[in-house]
Amino acid sequence: MEFSVRRRKIIANSQTEYEHILQFYGQPPLENISLTEFETFAVERLKLLKTVENLGVSYVKLSEQYSHKLEKELKNLNFPYRPEADDKKPLNGTSEIEKRRKDHISHFILRLAYSQTEDLRRWFIQQEVDLFRYRFNDLGSSLKVEFLKRNNLQYDKITVEEKETLREKLVNSSYAVSGVTLESQDFYKVPFQDALDLVRMRKVYLKAGYVYIPQQDIVAIVLNDFRTRLSKALALTARSLPSVQSDERLQPLLNHLSHAYVGQDYSIQKNVGKISLEQIDSLSGKSFPLCMRQLHQSLRENHHLRHGGRMQYGLFLKGIGLSLEQALQFWRSEFIRGKVDADKFDKQYAYSIRHMFGKEGKRTDYTPYSCMKVILSNAPSQGDHHGCPFRHSDPELLKQKLQFYKVSPSGISQILELVKGMHYQLACQKYFELTHNTEDSTFSLNHPNQYFIESQRVLGGGKEIKKEMDAPQRLQEKSAAQGSGAAREATANAAQGLVEMTEDLDAYFQDA
Repeated sequence: MEFSVRRRKIIANSQTEYEHILQFYGQPPLENISLTEFETFAVERLKLLKTVENLGVSYVKLSEQYSHKLEKELKNLNFPYRPEADDKKPLNGTSEIEKRRKDHISHFILRLAYSQTEDLRRWFIQQEVDLFRYRFNDLGSSLKVEFLKRNNLQYDKITVEEKETLREKLVNSSYAVSGVTLESQDFYKVPFQDALDLVRMRKVYLKAGYVYIPQQDIVAIVLNDFRTRLSKALALTARSLPSVQSDERLQPLLNHLSHAYVGQDYSIQKNVGKISLEQIDSLSGKSFPLCMRQLHQSLRENHHLRHGGRMQYGLFLKGIGLSLEQALQFWRSEFIRGKVDADKFDKQYAYSIRHMFGKEGKRTDYTPYSCMKVILSNAPSQGDHHGCPFRHSDPELLKQKLQFYKVSPSGISQILELVKGMHYQLACQKYFELTHNTEDSTFSLNHPNQYFIESQRVLGGGKEIKKEMDAPQRLQEKSAAQGSGAAREATANAAQGLVEMTEDLDAYFQDA
């Protein structure tokens, strides 16, 4: 009964707090939520922002396909997606007010997680701005005006006389305004520095330091304001991180979210032993992502990999199906070709490989690294070969590497453009499309082992592996759906265990 009363109170307060579907996220949420809800909200918003990133590169922003797919994702994840929705009417089992509450809270959770580094802040701002742009453009005219008033965005509307005086200039400079529609179109006079995007694209009339913007293009100004506010808020949040980091419950979760991978768990294997050692060289050229292809080539050339490389590549090989016996044979045969004899290998390296397979220490089944973990943690230094080539390589060296792997000049230009925009996973996906001669891949790349499986599927040689690795995932999802409340609560604290296990494994991989 107490829970029901508290729930009604939250919803009642939310109805006044979330009267408009859109907000600038100026005030942080003040209510208490459980760790389970904390993690669920954060992960689902992260899924949404990753969809925004992928769609922004794959389609023209705000095009029909872009809008349709983004609306579908908002609907699936129970975020607000209908500006005209009735606040009290449940939609898919969740009221519009509850969706707006989730939108508000999840934004602030990810704001904490993504304020930790400059790269994270840049990525977060870009996706939130794109999401805001879609939502604002989806509003009707009256809701846009209401939003501007609510947020004190009062712009000077020019008079009818001034509009008539500038008629020719306004029609010629605003592509969507004609002599016929000019009469019904309001124009706003704004300092040009607040509308640099419109000035750069020559979409507005510029005079004496001011631009004249039709109401339908006012979104550019609102977006600039939103970006500025969010950037300042993230900087302030970053300063407050020490106090948050002292909370032993939250810090592991926030670290986990900034590196979060929300897809399939590739540590679960039923395909163990289906990859032979003789296949690895061939597979590395056909089905390995560039990061693993780079590591394999370095291992073959130098007969050794340093700590970071062994971690990244060893877990990947485990994930594609190498058994423990095969892994020991593979690493031993390669290392003894270099400066490590068999006795030294058995003493310094064999234990760590058995540990990685859950046969030593805590007997934990360690998970292959996701793209986010490769990109954001343990950056390579001189002499290292791990990391993400799209993130950690000099653009000129990356270009040379792509040329060596016979990627077309136009393909290289597309990849480098994505890298320049810090879309590293999308650059890898473009590399996949170019090397597999596919126009448009049907998956969103988030994991090196996912790359391998999709490559095998395209090449026609990995259908059995794909099937067997999907089965345990469905088993996991079914088990999670049937889990108790206590089990779900424990999941919210799992990040701490992940941190401890990773640190433990790192120690075993260190060179003597």
